[in-house]
Amino acid sequence: MDALTDGFSQLQLWLFEAVVQPLMFSLDLGNRLEDGFAGTGWLLVGCLQLLVMLLVIAPLQKWRPVEPVTDRAAVRVDVLYTLIHRLGLFQIALFFTLEPLFDALFSPLRAAGVATFHLDGLWPGVTDLPWVSFLLYLVVFDFLQYAIHRGQHQFTWWWSLHSLHHSQRQMSMWTDNRNHLLDDVIRSAIVAVVAQGIGIAPGQFVAVVAFMQLCENFQHANVRVWFGPIGERLLVSPRFHRVHHSIGIGHESAGKHTLGGHNFGVLFPWWDMLLGTASFELKFEATGVRDQVEEGVDYGRGFWSQQWLGLKRLAGRR
Repeated sequence: MDALTDGFSQLQLWLFEAVVQPLMFSLDLGNRLEDGFAGTGWLLVGCLQLLVMLLVIAPLQKWRPVEPVTDRAAVRVDVLYTLIHRLGLFQIALFFTLEPLFDALFSPLRAAGVATFHLDGLWPGVTDLPWVSFLLYLVVFDFLQYAIHRGQHQFTWWWSLHSLHHSQRQMSMWTDNRNHLLDDVIRSAIVAVVAQGIGIAPGQFVAVVAFMQLCENFQHANVRVWFGPIGERLLVSPRFHRVHHSIGIGHESAGKHTLGGHNFGVLFPWWDMLLGTASFELKFEATGVRDQVEEGVDYGRGFWSQQWLGLKRLAGRR
């Protein structure tokens, strides 16, 4: 593990010094080199994620697909979403929009001497062990993502944005990042505030987010896989998450055209089991949104049309 960490750090340093640092100086951003170094780490992580997706998940999709790929254009749009997020373009946009807000929020607290809470310091000698703290943060952020996901399906205004994610009828490993950008900004802001509040170290945060993202790529994949009666209750499988994307049950709780749904978990199905939103039916059904399938509501075919139509839904126009 230490060898992998050292190798990653050396590669990050080389890429930063060879490419990113000169570019930042040329753009008169020399005063933000620390942020540029952190961004280089995100870029490397994104490249590694793409490599794992292509070498591991893509062959699984060819081995046991749920359905044939009949709409490659829809998949290509999802590839674009993934590249925007995993290659750092979305992080750069967040940096210039949210960083000043976070500085305004937390700087007065630090100036007032308010100590940062560290969740991994709850049980010295145990929770601060690297592997224990990693698991601890996985559980915490998984519950946070479950809560956010419930909100996306519970509030009409939020669903008007999040429904874009559910409008994909050709599921693939690229579908995870198919989101309205405003939806992503809201979710990222919530996660960032919580990360600051529990004192997770930057390196740990990158590792937790990267691991969760890869798991989500696998869960969205067009692959007929489930983990068995016991495994399904330990980890979220592609079957478990496909139910969440199924027409009706995935986004309705009390009949047609209601809000809600089932199987909101990201890594663990425990929260769904505890809060009554789990569905363990062994089926792989068609995906999409009911009004899209039954009424022909347009969610857009290309990136920009999808973003624009999401804003129209948010404004109450269809």
